[in-house]
Amino acid sequence: MNFDIQSILENDKTALFPLLEKDFEDLYEVAADPKIWEQHPNKDRWKKEVFKTFFEGAIKSKGAFKIIDKTNGKLLGSTRFYDYNRQENSKLIGYTFYSTQSWGKGINNSVKTIMLNYVFQFVSKVYFHIGEDNIRSQVAISRLKARKIGEQEVTYFGEQPKQNCVYELNKNEWFSNEKLNNK
Repeated sequence: MNFDIQSILENDKTALFPLLEKDFEDLYEVAADPKIWEQHPNKDRWKKEVFKTFFEGAIKSKGAFKIIDKTNGKLLGSTRFYDYNRQENSKLIGYTFYSTQSWGKGINNSVKTIMLNYVFQFVSKVYFHIGEDNIRSQVAISRLKARKIGEQEVTYFGEQPKQNCVYELNKNEWFSNEKLNNK
């Protein structure tokens, strides 16, 4: 795989910048809201010591981003690329969370569109791991036309394994839906 999974990615609504160690306090300020984590596999990530482990995994992944609202410069959350599979020519997108103030405003669609338009220049499939109880994220990813293909136990960095739903989207499906990927 010869592409940079931490390029600066942006559209008119949001920008994704590589996550840096110096971003911890600002990102934790967003993540400290327990409501964000209610449906996520690890519901305690709002606690600073738990979030530190999550953040360390993000930095070590070398594929994590901070998400910025371009209209006001506010930090909205984080997401990442991870786990390239050469045999399938696929990449995973996940570990995404947003401030509750950005929910229902099209931010997830904007962020995933930026990421998918970029990564599909290099891979033919993208997978998403979504916690089995995270209905909000399952609905959101289905809106992007990803389809559930199964379930899998996922071991998160420094955390216990959790059951996740696996969603798939392939390059042809994505680019055949002009309405979504040109936002």
